[in-house]
Amino acid sequence: MRLPLLDEDVTHIDEKKAISLIRYAIDNGVNYIDTAFPYHGTGMANPGFSEPLAAKMMKDGYREKINIVTKLPTWLVNKREDMDKYLDLQLQRLEVDSLDFYLLHSLNEATWNKMNDLGFQDFLDKAKQAGKIKHAGFSFHDATVDSFKKMIDSYQWDMCQIQLNYMDEFYQAGTEGLDYAYSKGIGAVVMEPLKGGNLACPLPEKAQELLNNLHPDWSNASWSLRWLLNHPAVKVILSGMNKMDQLKDNITTAGVAEANKLSERDVDALRQVKGILESRVKVPCTGCHYCMPCPFGLDIPRNFELLNDYYRFDDANNKHHTIAMLHSTFDESKWANRCQECGKCEKHCPQGIEIRKMLKEVCKAFEMNAVNK
Repeated sequence: MRLPLLDEDVTHIDEKKAISLIRYAIDNGVNYIDTAFPYHGTGMANPGFSEPLAAKMMKDGYREKINIVTKLPTWLVNKREDMDKYLDLQLQRLEVDSLDFYLLHSLNEATWNKMNDLGFQDFLDKAKQAGKIKHAGFSFHDATVDSFKKMIDSYQWDMCQIQLNYMDEFYQAGTEGLDYAYSKGIGAVVMEPLKGGNLACPLPEKAQELLNNLHPDWSNASWSLRWLLNHPAVKVILSGMNKMDQLKDNITTAGVAEANKLSERDVDALRQVKGILESRVKVPCTGCHYCMPCPFGLDIPRNFELLNDYYRFDDANNKHHTIAMLHSTFDESKWANRCQECGKCEKHCPQGIEIRKMLKEVCKAFEMNAVNK
């Protein structure tokens, strides 16, 4: 998803560097390689270049050393036959006969309801019977843990994929969802372990001193991965590495970190770091979604999430990354500049946030031009 590039165009993967990095990872114990239909592409509706790159990487005997993982683009599925169409296309793009893991990509209430109505259970069962996939799972992208539990209970999943890091312990599925899946015998793969790279970058001075004083030889990324690996329910961590030093650091951490081994002093230090970062938020949004839906299509919580990430960190690279996330993962029709100032959202906000005022702050931070009312 974040492979080295030849230039600023995400479709121009530096194939030589990328294959070298991935094969180095495999040679040093990594055996779970994750890709998806749109990665390194021009948009969610178009096939990207990540899957074909993975096909090239798996030559020379590397296919036999790994679990290859990709995902069904659920947003493009409109009928039952589409599921088979995309699976067969992805098998061709990856140049394999079978996938070790196949996930329903980006499930939220809307996509889950659609997939449920179209019979995803039958699709996965038949794909397994045909030998096209060995294990089935889903990646979760909804707001509430209740939605996650409902999805967990909807099928005999082999695994699930959730967002989790020490800053987002109670976000989306969170640790509650993690433990619920574990209680059902379902392994969890964690995405966003570094919160889009933010937690690997330099932290505000006081927070950085806390960590450096305890373990000066641990990188910020290592702290984040150790926190996750301290949870017995976490089976795999997905880290978007595009440089050799990142890869080596993560491999070193994964080689020594174990569940229930992080000291209480270390866990408390991360709690303090979280508190320092949270004290810098611009808007006290909890992501409860009571303000939604917006009659004009805004995703109000997502706008506030990006605004808070922008102000949490001092490092210029973090701000640059947050701006890039806005443009690469957030539909422009849901941006703050679409606000028509009707005020409906403010009537439902439990935090009493002046939402219209704060949406203007989003526009200011991200230099959004207001849409004509």
